[in-house]
Amino acid sequence: MDSSRAPSPDPSDSVVLTGIGCVLPGTPDVHAFWRHVSTGTPQVSRLEKPAFAAAGLPVHAAAQLGAFDTAVRLPDLDPAHAAKYNRDILATMAAVGDALADAGIARGQVAPERLSIVQSSSRGPLSWWAETMTAGPDQDPYAGKATAMFRGLAGCPATLAAIAVGAKGLVTTVSSACVGGHHAIGLALRELRSGSADVVLAGGHEFPITPEVARCYLGLGDGVLSPEEEDPASAVRPYDRDRRGFALGEGAMTLCLERESSARERGARIYARILGHRALNEANHATSMDLTGDVTASVVAAVLDDAGRKPEELGYVCGHGTATRYNDLAESRALRRLLPHRDDADLPPHGSNKPIYGHTFGMAGIINVAATSLMLHHQRLAPTANHRTPDPECDHDHVAEGPRDAEFDLAVSLSFAFGSQTSVMALEHA
Repeated sequence: MDSSRAPSPDPSDSVVLTGIGCVLPGTPDVHAFWRHVSTGTPQVSRLEKPAFAAAGLPVHAAAQLGAFDTAVRLPDLDPAHAAKYNRDILATMAAVGDALADAGIARGQVAPERLSIVQSSSRGPLSWWAETMTAGPDQDPYAGKATAMFRGLAGCPATLAAIAVGAKGLVTTVSSACVGGHHAIGLALRELRSGSADVVLAGGHEFPITPEVARCYLGLGDGVLSPEEEDPASAVRPYDRDRRGFALGEGAMTLCLERESSARERGARIYARILGHRALNEANHATSMDLTGDVTASVVAAVLDDAGRKPEELGYVCGHGTATRYNDLAESRALRRLLPHRDDADLPPHGSNKPIYGHTFGMAGIINVAATSLMLHHQRLAPTANHRTPDPECDHDHVAEGPRDAEFDLAVSLSFAFGSQTSVMALEHA
């Protein structure tokens, strides 16, 4: 991996996930991530932002990152530089560095021109822009030109992370709402399969816990953003008859992807193979999705066919799982259309991690793929937390009873987004 000369990859050389970097609520590393996901332990808690109460918004629960100790997470970063950056940048830099470290790749081990970074964010540095737009007459949010420039650009988390790890390949940020994380991984697959890169760090960063974002979703009506107040940890209830919508979540996560041959050559631990990605724009309704299940079922079937696999082989489906009625119904119906000859009890297990980390929009697909990969790696299905009373139209296996040991080698991750977007990622036990 130390050559800057572009290779011609063997088409049969799979892409694998070898490293995971986390800066998530209550989750400083991949071990904590797996512990929370595998045990169904929500990191959603009582909302601690006074701006919500001051605005009178009925939002009381969120997955909040809390304090970020730059000196601990980024010990090599000059404090003078750190002072110019926002949390989006700092958290992404830490997640990118941790993904490389978890993969066992040292700085300089990969030729800089062969190391790429693709990040996803649905809204970019929203908190900074909100503060800037509401600054009082005695405040100067642009004090220090470099500070304002760094903090205001959606692409700076990726580019500054590239400087920190010495990545000179493709460095970019995509913004495709809630399918952006999948799209980032899809671009990484293209870079690796074409031979344009040897390692790609695909991730997402999202900090949407602001009154402005809450108002957007509250404006869609009841059942979108959860109003849960008494027990914040149970705010998100996917596929449940008593669902109330999702909670906002924040943080950063990055995955280290490379070709399997190079990973095997250096003795790397492999979490999972990334078999393929299919993305589709339904070009139909701006805020809804196909509710028959036909579209999603066709995309799942297509990505499995690309990999030479069949729907009947599926051992797990990691749903988008927003705990909103349309999303829940569409996913369940898609499974029934995908496997029309099976009874509900025989459909593959189907779960969601939104109860753990809330809805993280542009990062959601990254979290899904990381969680699914770890399930394949550990051969254990993670439960869908807070699932107690099944919606009659979603009454199949959501792993509600708790962690479940399982022997399976094929799974898919689902993502959906406003703008009529559907995305499916297929993964395999390695």
